[in-house]
Amino acid sequence: MSTVSKTRALTVVTEAYIVAIGAAAVWLWWGPSTGRLWLDTLIADVIATLVVFVFSRAYRNSSFYDAYWSVIPPLMLFYWWARSSPEVDVLRCWLLAIVVVAWAIRLTGNWIYGFPGLHHEDWRYPLLRGRAGRFEFVVDLFAIHLIPTLQVFLGMVPAYVAVTRPEAGIRWLMWIAFAIGIAAVALEFVADLQLHRFVAERCPGQALDTGLWSWSRHPNYFGECSFWFAVALFGVAAAPRDAWWLFAGAALMLTLFLTASIPMMEQRSLDRRPEYQAVIDRVSKFVPRPPRAGR
Repeated sequence: MSTVSKTRALTVVTEAYIVAIGAAAVWLWWGPSTGRLWLDTLIADVIATLVVFVFSRAYRNSSFYDAYWSVIPPLMLFYWWARSSPEVDVLRCWLLAIVVVAWAIRLTGNWIYGFPGLHHEDWRYPLLRGRAGRFEFVVDLFAIHLIPTLQVFLGMVPAYVAVTRPEAGIRWLMWIAFAIGIAAVALEFVADLQLHRFVAERCPGQALDTGLWSWSRHPNYFGECSFWFAVALFGVAAAPRDAWWLFAGAALMLTLFLTASIPMMEQRSLDRRPEYQAVIDRVSKFVPRPPRAGR
């Protein structure tokens, strides 16, 4: 696809996001308040998702939603911070903001790099809609749009706690969370570079099993789950007594990748490249570790 066509496609997606974020902002500033900052934000998040869904249906392409995963969390974080108590730990807020913004830039940039245009749609979406039959509208609305929005929001709840609780909390844990978060983003970034280089140079049927991908078949997913774990740690650092529920979002993310995303990707790889079985036999599925000796 030509550069002009891709630029036009990105412009249309950007316009959709501007409308969506604008609708959310209108709700937050002029809509009825629930008296709970987190709930007001959740409602605004759902409104913005519905706007993106309208664009997805209008253009018959659910990949309009793809970048929403990474665009919205920094906006929520800074909105919560702006509305928080003046006594909140500013250092904790800044460290969390650095991690979340770095993650958002990396993930959004990777999506922009790989997005060829509006003719392209993530292969999983037609598969899900096709399986749903006459309920494809419901699957498109909930499984592809609303449920991921709720998952990301739940993952960001510890960030809400971290930027709204005035207590100093556990400062050493805050630094551990920061280190894990930066390491997770760096791991994802390197995995992206290695994947893009491989796609550009690979031979037909070849499977990626070098670099980080020789230690994990899905290092990008491991990095993603590690990022959400770091966000949860920031929440625990701010409110240690709430640790028992602050990992719910990170646990849900882990479950999503292990039970849905990874199995779908693995089966697709096997269907397209039978040689991938050799990679499965040798390379760790998720957690990076030295590869086993080949058969």
